[in-house]
Amino acid sequence: MINDQPGDIHPGDIYEDCAFHPVLCTYIDDGDEIGGISLIDASDPRACSLSGCAVIKLSIADVLAARADWPTYLARRKAEFEAQSPPPA
Repeated sequence: MINDQPGDIHPGDIYEDCAFHPVLCTYIDDGDEIGGISLIDASDPRACSLSGCAVIKLSIADVLAARADWPTYLARRKAEFEAQSPPPA
């Protein structure tokens, strides 16, 4: 289970994008977009919708866990997300 951090996300914070990458936030636009640089593979820009994606603020411990074993972290986060999602109608 991740250590979801409460509160708004600002540039300089770390969040999890909709592909489960820990991302260093580099911008939030005036609309609905958040973006940054992946702390897994340095890909950028990684952009998500604040209202349409399940963006969450992460702790440093979560980033370290993801970097230590990315395939295991990714599989675990996908399973956690699917367990939280409502079943299809």
